[in-house]
Amino acid sequence: MKRALLLSLAGILMGMLLSSTPCWGQGVLIFVDPPAPTPLPRPIIWPPPGPIPPPRPIPPPRPIPRPAPEPPATYKIKELAVQARLVDQVARVQVSQTFVNTGSRQMEVSFVFPLPYDGAIDRLTFLVDGKEYEAKLLPAAEARSIYEGYVRRNQDPALLEWVGTGMFKTSVFPVPPGADRQVTLRYNQLLRKDRQVTDFLFPLSTAKYTSRPIESMRIRATIETEDPLKSVYSPTHEVQISRAGQRQATVEFEAKNHVPTTDFRLIYDTASTELSASVLSYRPDKDEDGFFLLLASPQFELQAVERTAKTVIMAVDRSGSMSGKKMEQAREALKFVLNNLRENDTFNIVAYDSTIETFRPELQRYDESTRQAALGFVEGLYAGGATNIDGALTTALKMVHDDTRPSYLLFLTDGLPTVGETNEAKIIDNARRNNRYRARIISMGVGYDVNGRLLDRISRTNFGQSEYVRPDEDIERIVGRLYGRISEPVMTEVAIDFDLEGLRPEQGPAVNRVYPREVYDLFAGEQLVIVGRYRQPGDAKVTISGQIGNESQKMDFPAALVRHSHEESYAFVEKLWAMRRIGEIIEELDLQGKNEELIEELVALSTRHGILTPYTSFLADENERPGDLARADHRNRRATAAVDRLSEISGRSGFAQRAERQTFQQAIRAPMASGYGGMGMYGTPAAEGAPGDAAAPARVPSSGGVTYRDIDTDREVEVQSVRIVGRETLYKRGNQWIAANAQDIDLERDRDKIQTIQQFSDEYFQLVAANTSSENAVLARQQPGEELVIRLRNQIYLIR
Repeated sequence: MKRALLLSLAGILMGMLLSSTPCWGQGVLIFVDPPAPTPLPRPIIWPPPGPIPPPRPIPPPRPIPRPAPEPPATYKIKELAVQARLVDQVARVQVSQTFVNTGSRQMEVSFVFPLPYDGAIDRLTFLVDGKEYEAKLLPAAEARSIYEGYVRRNQDPALLEWVGTGMFKTSVFPVPPGADRQVTLRYNQLLRKDRQVTDFLFPLSTAKYTSRPIESMRIRATIETEDPLKSVYSPTHEVQISRAGQRQATVEFEAKNHVPTTDFRLIYDTASTELSASVLSYRPDKDEDGFFLLLASPQFELQAVERTAKTVIMAVDRSGSMSGKKMEQAREALKFVLNNLRENDTFNIVAYDSTIETFRPELQRYDESTRQAALGFVEGLYAGGATNIDGALTTALKMVHDDTRPSYLLFLTDGLPTVGETNEAKIIDNARRNNRYRARIISMGVGYDVNGRLLDRISRTNFGQSEYVRPDEDIERIVGRLYGRISEPVMTEVAIDFDLEGLRPEQGPAVNRVYPREVYDLFAGEQLVIVGRYRQPGDAKVTISGQIGNESQKMDFPAALVRHSHEESYAFVEKLWAMRRIGEIIEELDLQGKNEELIEELVALSTRHGILTPYTSFLADENERPGDLARADHRNRRATAAVDRLSEISGRSGFAQRAERQTFQQAIRAPMASGYGGMGMYGTPAAEGAPGDAAAPARVPSSGGVTYRDIDTDREVEVQSVRIVGRETLYKRGNQWIAANAQDIDLERDRDKIQTIQQFSDEYFQLVAANTSSENAVLARQQPGEELVIRLRNQIYLIR
C-alpha cells in the first residue's frame, strides 16, 4: 500500500497529486512507495529426488504480461468551514473539512499545515472524525528540509513557495476507499498588529493546485475588541459585514464550487473617536514614490433627530424605449427609495419623455401623507415618447435652493437625447450652470443605447458618479443598492488632507495621484478606501474635516509613510492603486481625447500588474513573438489603435467600455494571485449588513488565468496565457513564461545579460535559498518542459 503525505495550508486536504497523476481536491498529496521486500533464496537440492527428467526444449521468446498499474489515489472535498473568533490581537481558529476517498484503494495520509506566521501559533489540535491524532510544530529551518527534499526527489517545484515557513505535521491516518473523513484543526494565533491595525491571515492558497472545486466553502470570523471597532476590510475576498454594537462585528464569505487561489485576509482597526482613519503604506523601491491606502469608517451614534437631513430628487426616463419590464422595474425602484426616505428629508420626482412632468412643483417634506401621494404618482407612470435629457436635468436642478443639506439627483435614462437640447457640450454646460447648490448627480445608464460619455461628463462636473445597468440586470436591485449607500450621510462637504512632518513647500504636496479624486460625503456603515502615492517618507498627520449636522468638525489621525518596505504584507496596496489609476487614465482618454503619455502609462501599468483592459488585451496573445513583449513601441502602437474604440459612445461596445472603466475606478480589491475563482476580483463597497453587489459581474477565472472584458460581446473572457503570482505577472509565449519584470529583455538580442540555470540543479536550489517566498512562488509555477525568464536581484535568469 502506498503512503501519502497530505499537504494543506489550512488544516485542509487540498489540491492535486504531486506525482504523475492529478488528484481531485484542494492540497498536495505526496506518495512514497515503500521498498519492495527482498524475496528469500530458494534452497537448491542436488541431485533431485527421484528419476532425472529428460531435458525440456527451450521455448521461443515471447512477451511477458505485466500487471496493470495501480490506479491513482483520488479524493474530493465536499465541505470546508472556517470559524474564527478574533479577540483583539488573538485568533482562535477552527477549520473543519469533509473529504471523500474516491479511489479504489486505501489512502494513508499525513496532514501538513504551513504556518501563516512562523512562531505565532500554539495549542494546535488535530482531529479525524473526532479522534485526536499526534502532531508537532516544526520551525522554519526544519520544515525547509521537508519542502526542499520533496522538490529534489520528485522534480516538482510546487512546494517552493512555502520554503522559509514553519510547519505543522500530523501522524499518518488511513482513509478507506469510498469513505468520508471529517478532519478538524484547532489553533490559537497571535495576530500581527501595526499601530491600531490588526491583520488576520488564513492560508488557503494551496488550492491553486486543485482540479475540482470545493463543493461548499464558508468562512465566518467574529471580531471582538476592547476599544470601539472601526474599519473592517478584506483586500482579498468580497465579504459581508454585520455589526452588533460598537465593539463587535461578524464577517462572512460563502461560495459554492469554489477554487480558492489566494489566502483569506482581514484587516480591522479600533479607535475611541467616532471617526477613525488608518493608513497602510508600501514602498518596495526606495527610489520610486511609495503607495498608501487610507481606511476610514464613520461609526457615529446619532439619535434620529441628529441625523443629517437630505434632499433626494428622482428623475426617471419614461420614453418609449423604457416600455415593458424596464418601466416596471423603474417604478419598483422609485417605490423603494420613497419607502426608505427619512423624516425631515425633502424629495421630488421628475418623469420625462418628450415633455417634463413632476410629482409636485417644488420639493416636498417627507412624511406619511407625501409618501402615499408620491407612490400614487409612480403607479401612474407609463412609457412613450422621445428623450429630453436637458429639460429633465434643468427642471430637477432648479428645485434645489438649500446648500445647508446634501442634495442627490438620481438621474436614470436608457437612451440618447432626442428632443430639446441634443448637443452634448451644451447639455453639460447647462447642468453645470443650473447646479448652484452642489447637488450630487448620480447618473444611471440603463441598457446599451445610452450615451455613456455624456453621462460620465454630467456626473464628473456635478460632484457625482455614473452607474451602468446591463439589459439583463434588475434596475430595482441596482437602485436599491445605490440608495442604500447614500441613504444616511453623517459627514458632508468632506475634505481629507495629509501633512508630512518636516516637508518643505518646494518639495511639493505630501501625497499625489489620490483616488478617488474627491470625497464629498461620508455615509453610515460605509467603508471608505482611498489609495495614492507619496514621494517623501516620514511621520504624517491625516486631517478629515466636514459638516456633521449643523456643526463643522475636524479630526486628526497619525500615519507613517515608510521609507522602504522590507516585506510584502501590504503589496496589495500597489495593485489596488494601479487598478484605480488605470480607470482614471481611461476616463481621461475618453473625455479629453488621445494622449501619448497616458497611453504609455496605461500599457506599462497593465503589463506590470497583469490588469488587462479592452485596450491592452493583446498582451494575452501568446502567438506573438517573445521579442515583441520587449518592444515598448510595439505595445504602445497596438494600444493606441485599440483606444480608437472610445469614439463609440453608445451601443454594446460603448456601454461596455464605460462600465469597465467604472469597475476599475471603484475597485476595492485587486488581483493578488493566479486566478480569482469564485470571488469578485473587482467590486464596489457594499453597505454593511447588505449583500455586496459588484459594479460588474464578478470575474471568475476557473483555472488560474486572468480575465478581461470583450467590449463587442460585453462578456468576460478568460485567458490562460497571463498569470498573476504574488507581486509578479507572467506572460506565456510558446513554451516560455516571461515575467513582467523581465519583459524588456529580448532573448536573442540580450544573450550576454542572461544567466541560464537548469531546473532542480544545485545552482537552482542556491537561487531558491536566496529568494523571498514571493519569488519562489513564481518558480513554483514552472511545469516540466516550460522555460521561465525572470529578473531576480537585478540579474536576468533563464530557467529551463
